[in-house]
Amino acid sequence: MGLLLPILLGFLAALIGGLYLLGVFRQQRPGEPPLDKGLIPWLGHVLEFRRNTLKFLDRMKQKHGDVFTVQLGGFYITFLQDPLSFGSFVKESREKLDFSKFAVHLVQRVFGYVAVEGDHHILQTSSNKHLKGDGLEVMTQAMMSNLQNLMLFKIGSAADQSTWTEDGLFMYSYNILFRAGYLSLYGNVPDKSEGSEEKAKEKDRTESEALFHEFRKYDQLFPNLAYGVLPPRQRLEAERLMEFFWNALSVQKMKTKDNISRWVWDIHQTKEEMGMKESMINKYMFVLLWASQGNTGPSAFWLLLFLMKHPQAMTAVKKEVDKVLKESGQEVQRGGPIVNLTREMLMKTPILDSAVEETLRLTAAPLLTRAVLQDMTLKMADGREYLLRKGDRMAMFPYSAVHIDPEIHPDPQSFKYDRFLNPDGSKKTDFYKAGKKVKYYNMPWGAGVSMCPGRFFATNELKQFAFLMLVYFDFELKNPDEEIPEIDFKRWGFGSMQPQRDVQFRYRLRF
Repeated sequence: MGLLLPILLGFLAALIGGLYLLGVFRQQRPGEPPLDKGLIPWLGHVLEFRRNTLKFLDRMKQKHGDVFTVQLGGFYITFLQDPLSFGSFVKESREKLDFSKFAVHLVQRVFGYVAVEGDHHILQTSSNKHLKGDGLEVMTQAMMSNLQNLMLFKIGSAADQSTWTEDGLFMYSYNILFRAGYLSLYGNVPDKSEGSEEKAKEKDRTESEALFHEFRKYDQLFPNLAYGVLPPRQRLEAERLMEFFWNALSVQKMKTKDNISRWVWDIHQTKEEMGMKESMINKYMFVLLWASQGNTGPSAFWLLLFLMKHPQAMTAVKKEVDKVLKESGQEVQRGGPIVNLTREMLMKTPILDSAVEETLRLTAAPLLTRAVLQDMTLKMADGREYLLRKGDRMAMFPYSAVHIDPEIHPDPQSFKYDRFLNPDGSKKTDFYKAGKKVKYYNMPWGAGVSMCPGRFFATNELKQFAFLMLVYFDFELKNPDEEIPEIDFKRWGFGSMQPQRDVQFRYRLRF
């Protein structure tokens, strides 16, 4: 009996400790948000959350209000779903709410990259320098050149240009935007290595095509990879694909290219000067590829689909595009020079801007997450206050809280190309809820410290692609009466949403 008692006490202590770690004993303290742990210890609501984030958060909001804490896979996450109080989340100091702690785990899991101190600062500094202002002008010209190579290389060829080509709209849009973006960032095959400019461009087309198909395989694994729930065979495939991209985007491969973007090269040089191993820099190049090219292609799909589904929107955008082209002194004609779409021209398209913003409102759904680094008070716009615990996480899901709120955006599920235009044609920024102006009325790029640093370049990519499609091609849906496809629920929280199925369309060069 003397030996049995310590064993039983040890077992009991281990059991209590295990139950504690599983969250069984956590209770809502006075002043804290409503707590909903779910029925399964430790896992909590994670299965329902992953199955359909939007549906789950709507259910929690109806049950608990616009602030609540839920248990998801061992973490306690407080969701803020009141758009009038978003400033409390966005503007809070990094000593209390930190984005990087969450991002560090994610990039290591899905890209194999081990983050270092200063990563975020390096990215922000380089992005501000090369993806805005004069730097953005250089990037826009590079993107234009690569889009022309991928989309218009058959112009003037002996092929019958009046023949329709059929394709899936999603795959076509994603393919073109990804490849053009990749070539603009990571460089082109040098003319001298292939013997001529035309052969070098052909190799760019061939190599970028192969790269896209590997990227698409990885992209389809991404949601489950991010959650850490890939089955063994798919895990092996993800590891193979990571190795492929570490090699394809390696520093040594880049050194053989022309026209490498200053954005990529400066980041590479800074990390090299910090003493980072080349193998780890190669992994970070993959992080940059996914961050810069994982969302624009799907967004381009939705933009073209909405325009084809809404003739009035298509007519308005096409009229504006033609006007901008004419004012630039250029025209599209058989045998004539290829249109050069400049950044200055892209700044004269308020109707297209509104259509793009409306597309993103309907189809971009990032989940903004921060680590709570110290006990703190969350102050709401209406005066309420909630206590948050150190070690928890805090999150916002703007899609449900803002994008489809009928009070902020009437008839929120409908595509209205002019939703973000005032009657005089200027950009509309005044949106209201409960009679109060909403500052964060559309958040496809995130907000605060985690706001997408490449958003201006990505917007230009979208607009350039749409512009070229509208001036050079006839295109139409193969089944115009077919319903718009449902969103793939597995991708809630990861940026631009993807459709559950592709949509068939056909296109042909006009000239």
